[in-house]
Amino acid sequence: MSKRQQWTGWGQAQQAQQHYLVEPRYLAGGGDLRHVIEFLRASGWKDITRSSGTMLAFNSPDQMVRVAYQPPGGWQVHGAAHEHQPAWQVTLTPQTPVEIVAGLTDALTKPRSAHAPNVWAPLTEKSWSMQQDDYFVAQSPDRHAVVQYVQPGGDGSQNHWWVGARNEHGPVWNAQATASTPLHLVQSLTTALADPEPVMRPLGHVPLSNRIRVTSVSVLPDQLNAWQQTRISAARAAAWSRNWVSSRARTGSKASGYARTR
Repeated sequence: MSKRQQWTGWGQAQQAQQHYLVEPRYLAGGGDLRHVIEFLRASGWKDITRSSGTMLAFNSPDQMVRVAYQPPGGWQVHGAAHEHQPAWQVTLTPQTPVEIVAGLTDALTKPRSAHAPNVWAPLTEKSWSMQQDDYFVAQSPDRHAVVQYVQPGGDGSQNHWWVGARNEHGPVWNAQATASTPLHLVQSLTTALADPEPVMRPLGHVPLSNRIRVTSVSVLPDQLNAWQQTRISAARAAAWSRNWVSSRARTGSKASGYARTR
């Protein structure tokens, strides 16, 4: 008599995977680079990794900004000079949480808000302390993260933004931005930094620190894929919308020019 097999439903049953929600996010460790680069790719940025010689590199559609990642240096974001905007640069060390990096890089793909940027507002709204001595400084409530606007003196050419976090073992990561970095980008960075929502890390990727709070969760692979796809789909939809508006504007301009020549 043949052995009977138990029917397990359509497809293969999935095995839940152990993950952890980590807070505060600025002590959660680097995370998956795809969180940043797949959003850029879906937003229409060009992958120039091979030609650049770096591990990962993407150019914006207008060729004005480059985002690159290369160990051991970490992230480098370069903006070219354009009209009244001077060239600028942001560097972030490898253990900068990708969710905080994405605060900056996601903003590069979106239209600039009409409101005047305020770098400090997202921090004070989350009860970060502010002080002004030689530098302007904001510090997280747990005193493990800091944002500074550094003014060494002189002609101001050395002024820069400095952001960093540390735990009981010492510095974990830092980011530096030239004073010429557009303020709305720095504000996007501080907004992501101060976000109280925990971030997810898989088993084996949670930092060894007593300064973090960890919640264990079981996640199915399909759930992870769905969350990632939601983020990518949003980027694609926004890119499509921008391209459609731009195409309509060009078409309207050509039609207007044709009408004037008749």
